Amino acid sequence: MASPHFRLALLECSRPLPTTLGKYRRVYQTWLDASLEIVNVSRTEAEPVTYTLDGYDVVDEVEYPPDDIEYDGILITGSPSSAYEDLEWINRLITYVKRIISEKPNTRLFGICFGHQIIARALGGECTPNDGKWEVAVTTVQLTPLGKSIFGKEELDVQQLHRDHVPTVPSGCHLLGSTAITPNHGFVMFDSNSTLSAESLDSESLSVPLTSIRIFTVQGHPEFTPITVHAVLDARAKILGEVLTREARTRADGLPGKPRSDGRACDGVSVVGKTIWGILGVA
Repeated sequence: MASPHFRLALLECSRPLPTTLGKYRRVYQTWLDASLEIVNVSRTEAEPVTYTLDGYDVVDEVEYPPDDIEYDGILITGSPSSAYEDLEWINRLITYVKRIISEKPNTRLFGICFGHQIIARALGGECTPNDGKWEVAVTTVQLTPLGKSIFGKEELDVQQLHRDHVPTVPSGCHLLGSTAITPNHGFVMFDSNSTLSAESLDSESLSVPLTSIRIFTVQGHPEFTPITVHAVLDARAKILGEVLTREARTRADGLPGKPRSDGRACDGVSVVGKTIWGILGVA
């Protein structure tokens, strides 16, 4: 039997800052490889899963996936731009996401940080400045019952870098978690075949089939490593300010006093990345 193979598209909404980190495709490939390795190790009796990741520069090259290619999933990256800006490339991206939601029901959509905000706007929500309040480096997100079911944890530790946010969950979507600064740290929309009721989503005993999720977003940066965060802090120290930059460095390598058995800084690979593979149908 041939091993399962997935085809994914990455909509690159900028180069990472600093640009020495390379293109987003490399950053995301490294993240997806690491999370898929965890999944494949657990599939002891099955063929390993493989995938291809096609990158599309939607800013400078105005590249988008051709309509004749059926992708299993489309991921939308972060960006130093603000999703509420009235820029041609942002408006075009929102229009494209709306079309994918309307015309390609079998394609899963994943939004990371700026991507989370773009998907919210495509669904009729809004993105706004968060009163100048930054979230930077590893931060603990308090999960809703739905978030706990999806991630299999009581709370989620994820790298952050944002001061814009989506204040409310778009219509038809469901909140995953929040912090004191950011009330909406991600949401999901289920596919049309889902039988979950709104009442059941508040149950502490909720069990959610990951494959029933059509759209999945997080405000944080699960793809960021400590090296990435330290490099960004170096590049943005003047914008962030000395106090915040210094404090963020204490959490870039993980939360002090909260050691992890996997040796990683946060849940970006082992939880969020693994969840994305689960949504795509990899168990």
